Amino acid sequence: MSTSQHTGDAVVAAAKSAKHRDQQTRPGQFITYAVLALLTLVFIGPLLFILMNSFKGRFFISDAPFALPLGDYFVGLTNYTSGLARTNFFNAMGWSFVITVGAVAVIVFFTAMTAYYITRVKAWWTNALYLIFVFSMVVPFQAVMFPTVKIADMLGLSNPLGMIVLYLGFGAGLSVFIFSGFVKSIPLQIEEAATIDGCSPLQTYFYIVFPMLKPVAITVAILNTMWVWNDYLLPYLVIGLSTPYKTIPVAIQMMAGSYGDNDMGAMMAMLVLAIIPIVIFYLSSQKYIIEGVAAGAVKG
Repeated sequence: MSTSQHTGDAVVAAAKSAKHRDQQTRPGQFITYAVLALLTLVFIGPLLFILMNSFKGRFFISDAPFALPLGDYFVGLTNYTSGLARTNFFNAMGWSFVITVGAVAVIVFFTAMTAYYITRVKAWWTNALYLIFVFSMVVPFQAVMFPTVKIADMLGLSNPLGMIVLYLGFGAGLSVFIFSGFVKSIPLQIEEAATIDGCSPLQTYFYIVFPMLKPVAITVAILNTMWVWNDYLLPYLVIGLSTPYKTIPVAIQMMAGSYGDNDMGAMMAMLVLAIIPIVIFYLSSQKYIIEGVAAGAVKG
């Protein structure tokens, strides 16, 4: 048998083998796609439910919550105009923006330095401090919310600036943990070279180390932004309902009313407006989350 015949038989055999593998993997791929489609529906379903009911009348929502906003059910933008008038939504959005940006900036700035220090300084008390930060991640907020509110009142933290300080305390645990894993991956030789060139410790950190923390810093900023923007319990307990500093979740919750006076249509409309900024923010920055988590996982 000639060489060309051997080559032809080998090609045919390889094609049959590839076809057989494709036939074997098709059921597995189908199951994978089905599970992913189901998970997508589970996560997107509540958002679609809120969006759909934001265009229906308040009484139709309770009668037919899963019906499409068509015909008599459709009320246009009435729920949106009513909700904006009742909640002073744009004022609440402004304070949510101020608190979120301020808290995230403070968390990233201070926790990055803290993680760098406790990682580079090898002492028993830095190890203990690190364990305290890690332990704070597993303590639920409900376990400390009453002492937190009492201390906040005593220290005069019932305002946007005080909220930033409180968010720094509650967000430090996870942020220090993430930063510490990344700082360990930075070679000491780089910092030693900067010291030889005449850099002080602060100059070494701000000019050498902190720029290298950019991927994980963006990840920490995104995670804390989504947390602070959507948080309801801490602003409700500390700031309360009687101040002009109400955030979006607190302002929307005030629409719940009592004794059956619940305008669910307007509440759904305000939930849609509250979700839009954070969804846009997440979609525009999700690649940085993946890059930062991957960098920390590989180098940590």
